[in-house]
Amino acid sequence: MTNPQPDRILRLINGYWTTGILGAAASHSLFTHLEAGADTAGELAARAGISERGAQTLLDGLVSVGLVEVRDGRYRNTAEASAFLVEGRPAGLSSFAELKLSQMGTLADLPEVVRHGGPLTEATVEVADNPHWAKVVQAIAAQSVPVAVLVADLLRLDEAGEISILDVGGGSGVYSATWLERNPHARATQLDWGPINAIARRLVAEKGLADRFTCVDGDFHTTGFGTAAHDIAVYSHIAHQEGPEDNVAIFTRLRDALKPGGTLVVNDYVVDDDRSGPPFPLLFASEMLLKSKQGRTWRQADYQSWLAKAGFEDISFHSTPSPATVVLAR
Repeated sequence: MTNPQPDRILRLINGYWTTGILGAAASHSLFTHLEAGADTAGELAARAGISERGAQTLLDGLVSVGLVEVRDGRYRNTAEASAFLVEGRPAGLSSFAELKLSQMGTLADLPEVVRHGGPLTEATVEVADNPHWAKVVQAIAAQSVPVAVLVADLLRLDEAGEISILDVGGGSGVYSATWLERNPHARATQLDWGPINAIARRLVAEKGLADRFTCVDGDFHTTGFGTAAHDIAVYSHIAHQEGPEDNVAIFTRLRDALKPGGTLVVNDYVVDDDRSGPPFPLLFASEMLLKSKQGRTWRQADYQSWLAKAGFEDISFHSTPSPATVVLAR
C-alpha cells in the first residue's frame, strides 16, 4: 500500500483556480476561437483581444484540467469542450461558467453559513422577482436540453397528439420549446415571475413557436395550476430549493392539475438514499445552504414519499446525460 500523497488535496484546495480559468476562458470566447482554428497562444490572443501571456496562461490551465489538448505546439478543444463550451451550441455551458466565476466570492461566507444553518442575509432563491434569476435562467438553460430530449423520448411526445403542457417555474422555457418542436399539435403554458416569462417568450419566439406558448405571471406557491387541465406537468430544478412540506403541497396541486393518466416530470439533483453519491448532487447541497432557508439535495426516498402522499402511484427514476435525475409520476 502506497503512502498518502498531498497532490489531490492541493488540487482540491486550489479548486477555485479551475473555476477562474474556465470562467475567464469562456468570457473571452477561447473555446469558440479554438474551434474556429486559432491554435496557438498568439492567434488566440489576437482574435480574443487579450495579451499573449494571458492566452498562454489560460491554455496551460485548460490543458491541466483536460479541456484542451496540445500537440507540437498546437492547441485544440477536447471533445467535451467542443460539445459544451463552444458558444451557440444547444448544450453550451460557457455562459454558466461565466456566471459561476461571478459568484465565487459568496463561498467565503460558507464557514459562517454552516454555523448558522442557512443564508446570513435574505435567501437568494426566495426573493420574488429577484434579478438573480434573469442571469441564471439563461445560463442554465443548456443543462436542460438533453434532459428535455430524453423525456420526450420516454413519453413518446412525438406521437402524443394534442396535449397540454404545464411548466411550473419554467425559466427559459427550454422544456416547452423542445417539446413543442417535437410535437406540432402540443400547447404549453409556463408559470413564472413576469421578468422571467419575458425571457422565455423571447427565446421560444426565436424558435417560431410563440403561437403555441402561453405564460402566466405569478408565484407558483400562490398562483393556481388549474384542475384536470394538463396532460404533462414539469417541475424542474425547483424541489432542491423547497422544504419537504412545500414540495408535498406543490406535488399535490400538480396532481390535481393533471388530467386522468397525466404525467408529472420532476428533474433535479437527487442523491442516493444513503447519501453516498452521486458526487455532483452531494456538492450542490452547499449551494442551497448558501442560498435557501430549507433547500438541499433530496434523496430518492424523499421524492418517493412526497409523490405518494400527493396521490401519485406509478413513480420511476431515470438517469440523464446530466448530473440530474428525472422522476416520472402518474
